[in-house]
Amino acid sequence: MSWGAVCDWAAAVCLLLGAALCFVAGIGLLRLPDTLTRMHAATKPQVLGLLLVLLGVALRLRSWVDLGTLVLIGTFQLMTVPVAAHLVGRAAYRTGQVRSDQLVLDELDDHLTRPGPD
Repeated sequence: MSWGAVCDWAAAVCLLLGAALCFVAGIGLLRLPDTLTRMHAATKPQVLGLLLVLLGVALRLRSWVDLGTLVLIGTFQLMTVPVAAHLVGRAAYRTGQVRSDQLVLDELDDHLTRPGPD
């Protein structure tokens, strides 16, 4: 078996696993009960799935130009998804979309109800 055939098989496995994780993330967005749990489904498996798809594409294309583009895509995803998830969670908490009965510890409740230093 040649090196190219091994890379093609590894690429196929990475593409299928990545697509499966993205599919699971999509199902999680539809099935999970509240915003905070949906936020995890939208970030963790989706980013790992995308990184596996990018790895599969990189193994299939085997070009330095394409590899540079794929690394940039993965880097920007890893930098922007946590920020977006934080903002979604913050907006959900402030608008009352979070189920407080499912929170183990609500550190923001004391901070928001306590009067300021004015």
